[in-house]
Amino acid sequence: MTGLTSTVVRLKLSLLRNGLRQSGGRRAAFVASAVVALLFAALQLLGLLALRGHAHADAVALLGTAVLALGWAVMPLFFPSGDETLDPTRLVMLPLRPRPLVGALLAASLVGIGPLFTLLLLVGCVLSVAHGAAAYVTGAVALALALLVCVALARAVATANVRLLTSRKGRDLAVLSGLVIAVGAQLVNFGAQRLGSAGLGQLAPVADVLRWLPPASAVGAVRSVSEGSYGTATAQLLLSVAALALLIGGWAGSLTRLMTSPWGSPLLERSRKLGGGSTLQAAGPGARERPSSGLGRLLPTGRTGTVMERSLRYIWRDPKTKAAWVTSLAIGLIVPVFNALQGTGSIYFACFAAGMLGIQMYNQFGQDTSAFWLVATSISSPRDAYAELRGRALALLVITLPYATLVTVLTTAMLGDWARLPEVLGLSFALLGAMLATGAWTSARFPYSIPQEGHKNVAPGQAGLAWISIFGGMVAAALVCAPVIALTVWLNVSADGDAWTWLLLPVGAVYGAVVTGTGLRLAAPRTARYLPEILTAVSKG
Repeated sequence: MTGLTSTVVRLKLSLLRNGLRQSGGRRAAFVASAVVALLFAALQLLGLLALRGHAHADAVALLGTAVLALGWAVMPLFFPSGDETLDPTRLVMLPLRPRPLVGALLAASLVGIGPLFTLLLLVGCVLSVAHGAAAYVTGAVALALALLVCVALARAVATANVRLLTSRKGRDLAVLSGLVIAVGAQLVNFGAQRLGSAGLGQLAPVADVLRWLPPASAVGAVRSVSEGSYGTATAQLLLSVAALALLIGGWAGSLTRLMTSPWGSPLLERSRKLGGGSTLQAAGPGARERPSSGLGRLLPTGRTGTVMERSLRYIWRDPKTKAAWVTSLAIGLIVPVFNALQGTGSIYFACFAAGMLGIQMYNQFGQDTSAFWLVATSISSPRDAYAELRGRALALLVITLPYATLVTVLTTAMLGDWARLPEVLGLSFALLGAMLATGAWTSARFPYSIPQEGHKNVAPGQAGLAWISIFGGMVAAALVCAPVIALTVWLNVSADGDAWTWLLLPVGAVYGAVVTGTGLRLAAPRTARYLPEILTAVSKG
């Protein structure tokens, strides 16, 4: 048991060391992330220590412990490749028994930046509620229990979902991690503002529940000992011990099933997938007679409909394209709605939705990667290139137009400023058209590759192209939209302009359509002329 534990821990250290040897950029990223994480943890530790003696310090400590546990629970789902030892299928071919392996993997889970970050925060949570020698002794036990529950929770979730995490759906979850971070940041910001105005007393009802939920119950035991409630503290510690035992038992059961399953081995799984049954069935006589999808029947005929269907399928099936779209949809809704909920928003924040969705027009060919050669072989003239770009723009409009309208109406309803709805809608449509126009041109002028594996969205050496394409295009879109912006400002500052602001809706819609068509026609000749260069640029990932 001890020998296996030391071997697995050394394996974890070797994985970290060998990963850092791959490149200088990876080492720099690791050092930078470690410094930032530990600095943030140290600041949080100081903040928790400053709460000692505060009436609601226990509420903050309990909530912080619960949030840490939640983070450990969802971490394997969104970062399955962050720790190679989280995948137990790498060990199924070795002569190891599952139960000794559980202890070894649990010890290996305590190595890394994440456990150190968690330990610092838990120390702050425990010290903020500990008063007296008995409380400090209990705090040491609570600290170990809370940390072990967190890492055991991550291991149990990873093992139970190992098939999901190694599938395409698992990669979808991984690339959606940016959305979770963005939404979580907005929720934290919103909660912090509410607490800043109403005080920490609002956390008291939540703390009353969390003090009996592991691993927060372990920190709650420290508070109970500080108050002299030793019976309550014992019950709270026992709850955390029971939770740790249940997690380890469930983890061991999942690991046993995985290591004794005939399809637990990656080699056997690959052999099963290479079997001929499903392939022969898929290639049967009925396969050629399969009718076109419902999506294809709703779209226009000819090249336009084909390009639209291909683009929409990219959005639904390609993990990174899907992640970019879901993130833009979420942030485009969160920013105006959360600002409206806080009472500090403006109806013009609704244009943020059009801006976020318009970004999806940039680097249109990058999502094709090396498969762009199929598109290139079908383009023989600027007219073909125009049809290709038009189909891609229309596919975006199928989603962006109704969504931008919905966000604008929802923001207007929350603020109660219905008189400005036409002008904001017109401004959103004009901005969307400007971004489609500049996005088509930058797609042809500054294409770059999007790697299919990993979390990077730009191939090495093309970061400058990405910055120019996106931020340069956004600045150009703002300049293209300047006439409508100037008209909006003029109507709002003039004496009788409020009576004519409704004209901004048709003006913005027509202006957006005109600039979109103009941008597509300007981008088409360059696209047709530089097809080999575009193919080379998007094939590097």
